[in-house]
Amino acid sequence: MIFLKKYGWISLIIFIFMLLMFINLNQEGVVQVEEALTAEKGEKPAIVKNESKGVPSAGLVVDVKGEVMHPGIYEMGEGERVNEAIQLAGGLTEKADETSVNLAEKVQDEMVILVTKEAEEMTPVESVERSSIAPAKVRINYAASEEIQTLPGIGPSKADAIVQYRDENGLFKDTESLLNVTGIGDKTLETLEEHIQIP
Repeated sequence: MIFLKKYGWISLIIFIFMLLMFINLNQEGVVQVEEALTAEKGEKPAIVKNESKGVPSAGLVVDVKGEVMHPGIYEMGEGERVNEAIQLAGGLTEKADETSVNLAEKVQDEMVILVTKEAEEMTPVESVERSSIAPAKVRINYAASEEIQTLPGIGPSKADAIVQYRDENGLFKDTESLLNVTGIGDKTLETLEEHIQIP
């Protein structure tokens, strides 16, 4: 009797332990099935994190649009370039105009990276729309120093000062913010306003 009581309790404990293990394995199986179904549907998070290079997140979120394989919102690391954001979006399509973006430019928070079609790939309507937007305004928050130098009254030193101020203080909120840049006065700003775009 003592033998049966002793080993009967042990058998009960083993049975309960095995039952708990079985339940736990079933729950993990359900989670795996749900994850597989989500992947099969092609669902993805609103912000795709960049983990391909182990780049630490700097909270830089960019919007990649136009002629890329997977347009969307992507999280980038500090110091990464436009080219890396485009690669995260699956790369350029066959119709993409690579010259429409500066691939070497460093990404900034809230940046919009718009890759347009090559001119010959455009429909007649798209071609007319592009040609009617001339001259294009310089996006002062994203333009490189060389592009800024194409603005009237802006030489290399002023262009570099604009880029340096932008890097140190963040994106310009309005055209008046340019008055904080060394060398930019009211007259220069008045000349620039019709040639620049913010954001």
